[in-house]
Amino acid sequence: MHLRKRILVTGGAGFVGSHLCRRLLKEGNDILCIDNFYTGTKDNIADLVDNHHFELMRHDVTFPLYVEVDEIYNLACPASPVHYQYDPVQTTKTSVHGAINMLGLAKRTNAKILQASTSEVYGDPQIHPQTEDYWGHVNPIGIRSCYDEGKRCAETLFFDYYRQHKLRIKVARIFNTYGPNMHPNDGRVVSNFIMQSLQGIPTTIYGDGSQSRSFCYVDDLVDGLIRLMNSDDDITGPLNIGNPNEFTILELAEKISELTGSELALEYQELPGDDPIQRQPDISIARDKLGWEPAVQLEEGLKKAIPYFRELLTSNNAEIFS
Repeated sequence: MHLRKRILVTGGAGFVGSHLCRRLLKEGNDILCIDNFYTGTKDNIADLVDNHHFELMRHDVTFPLYVEVDEIYNLACPASPVHYQYDPVQTTKTSVHGAINMLGLAKRTNAKILQASTSEVYGDPQIHPQTEDYWGHVNPIGIRSCYDEGKRCAETLFFDYYRQHKLRIKVARIFNTYGPNMHPNDGRVVSNFIMQSLQGIPTTIYGDGSQSRSFCYVDDLVDGLIRLMNSDDDITGPLNIGNPNEFTILELAEKISELTGSELALEYQELPGDDPIQRQPDISIARDKLGWEPAVQLEEGLKKAIPYFRELLTSNNAEIFS
């Protein structure tokens, strides 16, 4: 008989969390999804709520949670600059207090716990591509610091719990991810460009567009997270999970314009503070330890994502996003 794992997903109604919940359910687990709906939305998990192996709870991870679980995926935290800079104090609290509360829960229940960390721990990197042993180049007092340093502190806490309490931890450093269920107004480059192209308005380029990013389709990311969680206990990470194929922002704008069938018009604006110039993961360890690498390349992934945004614009929700 298959014993169902009881899995807690914090931030489970968010972009990545909703895809993770769906995949874990499909694999025959009981899912407790918690979210405070700051950036997550019930629309992302509407198709799951009638499944009796799925439970949704409104909860903020900055407060303790008392439940019984076997595994915890800690994804709760606004991940786009627009959202995390709106309430930077709460962003830091979510990363730090959230990590403390979830680690405490894992300690009490002897659960395995995975932290969704970020490539932002590398800051504006001085090495390229970024390897896990690079300590980063981060401004501790800038407008992005609430997120960057919050996530760095969460990693510190995870490894201190690992050393001090022998907790079974996993730390994934997630690079730019995109796909259906992204918030259309989150200010991230893929959602920005698709929404602007579909609405026939100029594409906003910050700086000269020569800065680079690596874009990972959400299904590939979810696969990487699950493989990391299911790996041997001595594989703690931190592990880069991302697509190593690198594109300039201008190349992305041109590709989205081509796939949406809209004419490319560019509007240049000043580069925001502490915006990294390059971002590319070295995924050698994930390849070696997990047998993982992304299967979906940029054009294929965009073809899957664009219909989601098109549907949002033509649905009754269109006025919400204008």
